[in-house]
Parts: sequence; structure tokens; C-alpha cells
Amino acid sequence: MEIAVRKFDNKKDRCAYVLSQIEALLNEEKDMTAGLANASAVMNLLLPDLNWVGFYMMRGNGLVLGPFQGKPAVSHIAIGAGVCGTAAQSGDAQLVLDVHVHCNHIACDLASASELVLPIRANGALYALLDMDSPVTGHFDNEDLIGLQPVADAIGWWISQIGV
Repeated sequence: MEIAVRKFDNKKDRCAYVLSQIEALLNEEKDMTAGLANASAVMNLLLPDLNWVGFYMMRGNGLVLGPFQGKPAVSHIAIGAGVCGTAAQSGDAQLVLDVHVHCNHIACDLASASELVLPIRANGALYALLDMDSPVTGHFDNEDLIGLQPVADAIGWWISQIGV
């Protein structure tokens, strides 16, 4: 599938376009790894100023690295550890404007300066996290959180549909 890279005047329109492209990809996909790999590729292509985007999957008592785009990352994260572990523990999105002053940040890429983590729920339970890092301090804001949560929700719905 060819993804057209477009310029947008605002984050709301960009997030809606990202959502439409990911939904189109997932509509035809039945494999978890392939679907999440392509979703991370779409976000990496269409969202500006990212240096890492991908998924951490709930497995047992922790998180395990899933498909992603970026530098190699921590493979296992304990619940409560780092921004992703905090999101897994609370079940809530995490918006970190400056990871260098965040007391619980796990540095995978020293260039990362801000982070947004969104919960992905499938069949009513926390199934995974969508993690995005930027080398720009304050890159993510509430508009990103509100605009990209539907992406996480669509991925969760897709996971429920493919029967995982």
C-alpha cells in the first residue's frame, strides 16, 4: 500500500489522516506482527519529529518490546518502571514534555527529549502500549494525546477483531 506524505496545517487533520491510513492497512491484515509493524511504519512516516515509535505488549507481569521503528530499545520493562511501565500500571496515557526531568524515565535513545504513551485495550483489557519519542523537548501536547488516542483505540479494536 502506498502512503502519501502530506503537509497539514494542524495536528488534528494530521492525526485524522494517520488514523485513516492505519485503519486502511489493518482492514486487510489478520497477523498481529505484520499489522503492528506497518502501523509503526505509518506513524514514523507521517508524524514529524519522531525518533522512536512502536509498541510494548503486556506479557505476564511486565511489558515486552513489540514492532517498532527507531533505534534498538529495552526489550522488557517492569510494570511501574519508566514511562511505559507507569502507563501499564495506571492504565492511563502518559505525556512527558521533558524526559530529562522525569524521575522515572528509561533512556533507550539519548536523543529522546519528550514522550507520549497511549494505552491499547483489546476486549476490555490493557493489551499493549503505543510509545512515541521525539528528540524535541515539549514536542507532544494535549492535542497529540487527544488526536492520537483514536489511533490506539482503532488498533485495540483491530486486535479484538483478529481474535488475539
